[in-house]
Amino acid sequence: MDDCMKTQLVCAIHLQEVELQEKPADEPQGSKNNNNNNDQTYTVEEAVETIGFGRFHILLFVIMGSSNIVEAMEIMLLAVVSPEIRCEWHLENWQVALVSTMVFLGFMLCGVVGGYIADRYGRWKVVFGGFVWSAYFSLLTSFAPSYSWFIFLRSMVGCGVAGVSQGFVLKTEFIPAKHRAYLLPLATIFWMLGSMLIIILGMLVVPVLGWRWMIRLSVTPSVLLIFLFKFIPESARYHMSAGNVQAAVEILQKIADMNRAALPPGRLVEPAQRERGNWRILLSSSFRRTSLLLWYSWFVASFAYYGSVLSSSELLEKNLLCVTDADQEHQVKHRQEDGLCYCIPFGVSDYQTLLISCLGEVALVPVNICLLNVFGRKMSLAVLQLLAAIVFMMVNICTTMFGFTVLLFLLRSLVSMNFNVVYIYTAEVYPTVARSLGMGFCTSFSRIGGMIAPFMAQVLMSQSVILALTPFAVACVVCALGNFLLPIETKGRALLQNS
Repeated sequence: MDDCMKTQLVCAIHLQEVELQEKPADEPQGSKNNNNNNDQTYTVEEAVETIGFGRFHILLFVIMGSSNIVEAMEIMLLAVVSPEIRCEWHLENWQVALVSTMVFLGFMLCGVVGGYIADRYGRWKVVFGGFVWSAYFSLLTSFAPSYSWFIFLRSMVGCGVAGVSQGFVLKTEFIPAKHRAYLLPLATIFWMLGSMLIIILGMLVVPVLGWRWMIRLSVTPSVLLIFLFKFIPESARYHMSAGNVQAAVEILQKIADMNRAALPPGRLVEPAQRERGNWRILLSSSFRRTSLLLWYSWFVASFAYYGSVLSSSELLEKNLLCVTDADQEHQVKHRQEDGLCYCIPFGVSDYQTLLISCLGEVALVPVNICLLNVFGRKMSLAVLQLLAAIVFMMVNICTTMFGFTVLLFLLRSLVSMNFNVVYIYTAEVYPTVARSLGMGFCTSFSRIGGMIAPFMAQVLMSQSVILALTPFAVACVVCALGNFLLPIETKGRALLQNS
C-alpha cells in the first residue's frame, strides 16, 4: 500500500514539473508582447503606406524633380541651338534633324542597359552615374570643333539622360499609393522650369556670347544636383528584391524618423527575387499585351511631344505659319532652295512664343490630376491622345499670331500630360524585379519616336505643313484606340514586388 502511494506521489510531482517547463508561471507580460511582435511581419508596401507622406517626400520631390530640369534642358537645347549650328556649319535640313536623332539614338541604346543595371545593382547608382555622364559630355559639346563631333557628343549626352530618367522609378517606389496621382503629375513643373530656363539662356546669352557659352552655363544645374543627390537613399524595394533586408529596414527607419512616424510592428519580411532584370518577365503571359501596347504608347508619346516642340521651333524660324496678322518680318517665308544655307536666328518674339508654350506644360496639371483620380490611367491616356490629334490638325488653320500661340499652348499641355501619364502607368504596372528594365525598354521605344520626329518636323515641314503634322495626329488616334485594350488599370493599386 505504501509503495503504491509513493509511486502515485512521484508521478504527480513529475507531471507538475513537465507542466511548469512547458508554460512557466512567472513569465513576464512584456516577454509575451515581444513574442507577439516577433511573430508579426510587414512588407515594404505596408511600411511605405504606414509611414505616409511627410518631410522626406518633400525633399524627394524637390531633388528628384530637379532631375527633370536637367533632362528638359538637355532636350530643349536642341530646339534653341538648331538655328545657330545651321548657320555656323552651313547645314541642310536633314543634317539639323540628325542632331536630334543622334541624341535619341544614344538614349535608346542606353535605356535598356540602364534599366537592366538598375534592377540588378540599384536605381541610385544608375541615376547618379547618368547625372555625371550627361553633365560631362554636355560640357564637351560646347567645345565641338565640327558638326561630326557635335552629333557624337550629343549622342553621349543622350546616353546619360537615359540613366537620369530612371529617377522616376526611384521616386515612385517611395511614394504612397494614394499620393502618386497627385505628386507625380506635379513633376511636370520641373520639366517646364528646365524648358523655360534653356529658352531664357538662349534669349540672353546666344546674341551676346554665342551658343557655346549657353551650353556651358546650362551644365550648372547638373553640377549642383550631383552634390544634392547624396540626400536621396537607394530604393528600399530594390534592397528587398536583392535580399538586403537590413539595408531596407535602415532606409525605411530613416524615412519614418524624418516623417515623425513609426514603422509597422514586427519584422520586414519579403522573399528575395532571383530573376531581377529578366526581360522574359516583360513578355510573360501576365505582361505580354501590356508591354506591347506600352511600347507603342511610349513611341507615340515621344513622337508627339518632340514633334510639337520641334515643329513650333521650325514654324517660327522659317515663318511657315498661316498668320492673318503677320508683321513684315513674319511675312517672309524662308525655305532652303538648292541646298543654300541661310541664317535666321530667333527673334525676341520667337523666344517669347516658346516661353508661353512652355507654360502649357503645367497649366492643365489640375486637369491631369482630376483625370487620373476620376477616370484612371487607361482612360486618361486615350482622352489626352485624341485631343492632341485634334489640336495637331488645328495648327494648320489660318489664324492670328495670338491664336497660334494659344494652339501651341494647348498642344504642349496635352502631349506633356500624355507623357506624364504614360510614365506613371509604366512605373505602377510592372513589378519591382523588372520595373526599371520595363521603364528602360519603354524609354528606348519612345526614343525611336524621338528619332523620327525631327525628320517630320524639320525636313518635311519645309515642303508642307499639313503633310508634316498629319502623321503626328494619326499616330495619336491609333494609340488612343490601342489603350482601350490595356488589360490592367493601376489606379489605387499597390506596387507589385514580383511577377
